[in-house]
Amino acid sequence: MPSPRVIACIPAYNEERNIASVIVQLKNYVNEIIVCDDGSTDLTYEIATNLGATVIKHEQNEGYGAALITTLNYAKQTDNDIVVTIDADRQHHAEDIEKLVSVLSETDADIVIGSRFLGNTNTVPQYRKIGIDIITQVSTKNDKNITDSQSGFRAYTKKALEQIDYTEKGMGLSTEILIKALQNGLKIIEVPISVSYYADSSTHNPILHGLRVLATSFKHISLQRPLLYYGGSGILLVFLSFYLWGRIFFYYNTLNVLNIQYIMVSITLTIIGVVLISTGIILGVFESYIKKPQTNNTN
Repeated sequence: MPSPRVIACIPAYNEERNIASVIVQLKNYVNEIIVCDDGSTDLTYEIATNLGATVIKHEQNEGYGAALITTLNYAKQTDNDIVVTIDADRQHHAEDIEKLVSVLSETDADIVIGSRFLGNTNTVPQYRKIGIDIITQVSTKNDKNITDSQSGFRAYTKKALEQIDYTEKGMGLSTEILIKALQNGLKIIEVPISVSYYADSSTHNPILHGLRVLATSFKHISLQRPLLYYGGSGILLVFLSFYLWGRIFFYYNTLNVLNIQYIMVSITLTIIGVVLISTGIILGVFESYIKKPQTNNTN
């Protein structure tokens, strides 16, 4: 059986200190390397180009997700069997590609994730571990076997990539891909990998990064069941506003005092609650229409 043709995709922004090492190591394990220079102001583009990678340049910085989408879209147009995504900061070890490719080739998996939390070889900073665990629990509630939803080290079959449409331009893309893969019934397997953390390996504020990814997770999950998430949240807010209105009338009848702060909060909660309920109903109708089987009228 011939070896699969493997392409590596690397989103990169101002990675002149790391990109050369990553590309040189990857050449031992993949057939082609695609780099998206996401508006770098350093020598990332020149270095990657001189080392023989196919480099696509964004004129300005558009975000990790946008850069990854650019590489994936390019990869889908090429002759390949497996697409591997890997970060440009030297965090991942190129030799682990063999693990991901082997599992993808020898099983019925559609996506293989390199997990930092399988095995005991990595010392992941505690704040990262806690944040990643929270995001993983939220975004992969239908698959308890996934431990590292934020790993950027993954292998995809070409079929899997063609079944997923991408929209997120930020760090939430990794979560969006997993949510949509699970929606489409794709099989996901994890394998343990080794990682190395360097002082300059991350330029993202961990708290802001985590909040943005969580917001992405909630957005995509809520769109699956809008009546439950939007409508349910709206009903809770309306009931809370009813409670506050009751307190307002109680104080007015017993003490002849109007609490202006309670009134403003109650009005705000009522408006937000009604908007959320309306949004849930509208999105629910659209969802039902989209999922409704289309029948041909032969009369």
